[in-house]
Amino acid sequence: MKVTVMTADEQILTLDVDPDESVENLKALLEVETRVPLRQQQLHFNGKEMQNSEKLSSVGVQDGDLVMMLPSNDRASQDVVKVNPDGSAANPQAFQQHVRGDSQLMAQLLQNDPQLAQAILGDDINELQNILRSRHQQRMELKRKQEEELALLYADPFDVEAQKKIEAAIRQKGIDENWEAALEHNPEAFARVVMLYVDMEVNGVPLKAFVDSGAQSTIISKSCAERCGLLRLLDQRYRGVAVGVGQSEILGRIHVAPIKIGQQFYPCSFTVLDAPNMEFLFGLDMLRKHQCMIDLKDNVLRVGGGEVSVPFLQEKDIPAHIRDEEKLSKLASSLGQATGESSKAREGTPDLPQRTPPAGAPVANPPQGGDFEAKVTKLAELGFDRASVVQALKLFNGNEEQAAAFLFGG
Repeated sequence: MKVTVMTADEQILTLDVDPDESVENLKALLEVETRVPLRQQQLHFNGKEMQNSEKLSSVGVQDGDLVMMLPSNDRASQDVVKVNPDGSAANPQAFQQHVRGDSQLMAQLLQNDPQLAQAILGDDINELQNILRSRHQQRMELKRKQEEELALLYADPFDVEAQKKIEAAIRQKGIDENWEAALEHNPEAFARVVMLYVDMEVNGVPLKAFVDSGAQSTIISKSCAERCGLLRLLDQRYRGVAVGVGQSEILGRIHVAPIKIGQQFYPCSFTVLDAPNMEFLFGLDMLRKHQCMIDLKDNVLRVGGGEVSVPFLQEKDIPAHIRDEEKLSKLASSLGQATGESSKAREGTPDLPQRTPPAGAPVANPPQGGDFEAKVTKLAELGFDRASVVQALKLFNGNEEQAAAFLFGG
């Protein structure tokens, strides 16, 4: 049916609408035609204002009828949208209800600013006010930048400070363009990278193991070691302090225990940390020992040169409480620099470990022959510095295996 609408300035419009159309949708059509926002419209038929939720047929509008559109002069509606100088709403509850009642505005917010839309639909008034303040600050910052750019257009070309600002603006524009290009062509770069976890069993107890080739040693927390029944094997002669991103106490070392990967069992050594936010980190020492390969193409960890393959876990399979282990990867990578209580930092770098050898370990210095140099070279290829390798070989009278175990144990 056709409906004639007369505006306050005597503009006459004829619209083709459905009898079951809502008054709110009619206002939306009029907003397009007249540029008058929907919430500022009042539609009257036969001297009575029509409500947004009502249908045209239910209020008696028929083909050819005349509808009056008047500007809204509701003082309460104007007070609802008043804001404080910092951008927050003067009456946040009324503002929230007002926006909720405007379905078109809510649809726009859900599309353009979902965070603000969720705050309006939620029950946390403080969160809503904070977001409104944040949006106000963003608008003010954008306005300031626009004013600065406009000022630079009319700046003295011989003004050194102005030229520096122009140079900075050009550089920032290049950065922004690079960011926009990355969003378009490489959006995954902005996503959170899921770290590598696999299912393992340590002494028969199933765990989610964090696989980290950047961590020098395999580490286990005290609580996890206790749960796996391994704390009774803790050798406290290897106590120390691991210094990396933060600091954690090394409680000792468990020299060997069985781990199950897939259907195979492998011997594993652990450094035990007093770290309540982690469980088990499978480090480079055991990755090397068991000839593991991190296959990102097939998304599997291959063990024993490929005899066993276990898939890396998807993000949904990784419990949220163990994701803090990722923060310990740098700490674990620094276990080669674990220090005793008496060590001192030199120029901001922790000393190399100065530990007393286990009881019964030989202390005689081996001969400095070609065989000794070959052992030094072989151990140095594993990533240890020459001085530490020489010290370890002397400590264990040239026994290459014992020296390697000592170096990996940090």
